[in-house]
Amino acid sequence: MFSYSNLLHKLSEKGLTKTALTTELGISSRTVAKIGRGEKIADRVLKKIAAFLGCPVEELCRFVSDNVLLQTLRDEKSIHMPGGIYHELQIRMTYNSNHIEGSKLSEDQTRLIFETNTIHTPDSIPVDDIIETVNHFRAVDYMIDVAEEPLTEDIIRKTHRILKQSTKDSTLSWFAVGNYKKRANMVGGHETVKPKDVPAHMNMLLSKYEAVDHVTINDIIRFHCEFERIHPFQDGNGRVGRLIAFKECLRYNIVPFIIEDEKKFFYYRGLSEWEHEKGYLTDTCLDGQDTFRKLMAMFDIQP
Repeated sequence: MFSYSNLLHKLSEKGLTKTALTTELGISSRTVAKIGRGEKIADRVLKKIAAFLGCPVEELCRFVSDNVLLQTLRDEKSIHMPGGIYHELQIRMTYNSNHIEGSKLSEDQTRLIFETNTIHTPDSIPVDDIIETVNHFRAVDYMIDVAEEPLTEDIIRKTHRILKQSTKDSTLSWFAVGNYKKRANMVGGHETVKPKDVPAHMNMLLSKYEAVDHVTINDIIRFHCEFERIHPFQDGNGRVGRLIAFKECLRYNIVPFIIEDEKKFFYYRGLSEWEHEKGYLTDTCLDGQDTFRKLMAMFDIQP
């Protein structure tokens, strides 16, 4: 759905109504009706109206998602609104996802970085912990921006690049920030896909996932687990995987999940035991959905 509220506001400022678009510009009544219903109109018509009103085209129209959570996040993100769900999501998701991977920053320190771009601590904190916290904020923003786009390897690789840019890892020629791993790695004592086989496995995983007709939370959990078992990047796979799951939940209007740091052992068990017992990971992610529902309830956003 499209919002033409700015267009109508500018008409009102000039003492005009929608009818003026027909009488002054010769725009058809059918097109004027589309504006009233929030339907997309032709770009050439928008340009004509913009020239008439003396403003850029982008000021007249914006897309409004039917997904209330996604639209709220986009609205609050656009003005960096303090104290809203976007604000709390950034802090809670970033703190928990980074802490699961060993970050020494507390939730209060994460909040301080987001809110004031400063940090005060009596203890030594690795520089990368701070850099990756800021990068994770930017990666969450990117997920919100591309939420409704089909999931592609380009999106996944860019997410990794955002997360790992300017870190110590990015100075290593073999680390390949924003690209698939060059060296074999393991996760939880389990062998992962060899570097030479990663492109084929990722292509197969995405093709299978994008072919699903009606994506459910179970499909997203399954994708997340298979992604982690491929382990396509040298490092950062867990955070990238959880960010992608967040994006896909927004894409399909499914309540996202936040894996809290205190639940990480259940989460790891779920990933490790997936082949034998899918319920472990599923239950942990559904518990993370309940955590997110509580966050939405705090801001009167209905699932």
